[in-house]
Amino acid sequence: MAGRQARVRAGCEAVSREVRASGRVRRAVNLDVVVGDDGLARCSWAAQTAEYRGYHDLEWGRPLRDDRSLFERLCLESFQSGLSWSTVLRKRDAFREAFDSFEPARVADYGPPEIERLLADARIIRHRGKIEATIANADALLRLWDRDGEGALTALLEVAAADPARQGRPARLSDVPSSTPGSARLARELKARGFRFLGPTTLYAALQATGFVDDHVEGCHCA
Repeated sequence: MAGRQARVRAGCEAVSREVRASGRVRRAVNLDVVVGDDGLARCSWAAQTAEYRGYHDLEWGRPLRDDRSLFERLCLESFQSGLSWSTVLRKRDAFREAFDSFEPARVADYGPPEIERLLADARIIRHRGKIEATIANADALLRLWDRDGEGALTALLEVAAADPARQGRPARLSDVPSSTPGSARLARELKARGFRFLGPTTLYAALQATGFVDDHVEGCHCA
């Protein structure tokens, strides 16, 4: 899919127009880094909104190594597929409330009444396929734990992130892939274990967001 990379580039173009029009932010030496009014240089996609800025500074790329937290992130990344990440950020608290804080054992137990409840909840993304995939993924995670123990999901993501061909930190956004051989292998592995709606692009975005790979570009204050 055109996906997140296309939306990031479109957002960066919008930031460039804002720079020319208002002067409220300025470009750093790296054109894919923007210096905000607080003096901090950030990946340019983070300059699109204050919400993105907070997410970039406080969450994106910060290591998560807990299966339960990773399960929530994978669910949210799945719901984001085909939409903007800002949509998910705005609805995240509602998602947590609607899905019992993404507690795997509770979500795995959802049946038709819970599915209908979620489809009627205007606060979340009401996509039947994604809702049913979230329930299936909770069940798949429980089965993964039964076989390999809690921590097995973290281990799978760590293996996927290991890339001997990676050449350090990306200098430009154009150097950041939308997927990798590792995320493609992970997608196949998770599908074989019963997970759904988690393709290579969605999984690479999750690896970025949870700090298994660090794609803050050169010059960003988080790099």
